Amino acid sequence: MQKKKILITGAGSGFGEGAAIGLAKLGHEVIAGVQISPQVTPLREKAKSLGLDNLRVERLDILDPYDVQYALTWDVDILFSNAGMGEAGPVFEIPVDLVRKNFETNVFAPLALAQQFIAKFINEKRSGKVVFTSSMGGLFTPDGYGIYVSTKHALEAIAEALSSELKKYNIKIQTINPGAYLTGYNETMADNPFRWLDDNKNFTKRADMRATFDSLLGTPQGRLDPQEMIDAMIQIVPSDTGKFRNVVPKFVEDMLKDHQLKAWENTI
Repeated sequence: MQKKKILITGAGSGFGEGAAIGLAKLGHEVIAGVQISPQVTPLREKAKSLGLDNLRVERLDILDPYDVQYALTWDVDILFSNAGMGEAGPVFEIPVDLVRKNFETNVFAPLALAQQFIAKFINEKRSGKVVFTSSMGGLFTPDGYGIYVSTKHALEAIAEALSSELKKYNIKIQTINPGAYLTGYNETMADNPFRWLDDNKNFTKRADMRATFDSLLGTPQGRLDPQEMIDAMIQIVPSDTGKFRNVVPKFVEDMLKDHQLKAWENTI
């Protein structure tokens, strides 16, 4: 595989950090964008200890316009748009300002960043690629996660439209749709509602909400080894060919296909 110059957002932890290190180990030139300054030095030190002088670490908060403008000066072949966050809880009770915040981070900011890199590719008359980290939740809606997965549903639609619109410019678009891997991301998201859920005010009780989350995250299928997903990412992201949508692991892909077929038979 030809070596690529790749920018990864959300590389301060989890899949982003793992993919940054994995891609650098494969010989690609990687810029790891991390959200906050305290994440910069630890990842730089980790890269140094691994002898990865092709792994550059920069602060890149995708909600910070100055960070974004600086990022646009970097020469990259691929934007791996991985940054995101999750708000969970009952859709009929979650404060709408939290919904707006989740869409800002997971939809509007990634779209704005992608638009600007796409324009850069087109103006430079070169091919390029944008890969979005979506989710298994981009293709179905489990109880308790409706708001978070609605942002991923939106991202799926945006990516599909971009994929078609940009063919004439030779700019490729893909999504990566992880299952429930144990990176701490899902666990943090499941804690978020307990900032505002109040048994004295809300119809949904805290104990019931916790049980809903435990029904997924407390099972082996909800605590998968993230290395499997990272291993897939470092092959998918730099590739010039492949599927538009990439669900890992296979049993989740099969479950999603079955779920979508059964959706046609749903009744109220």
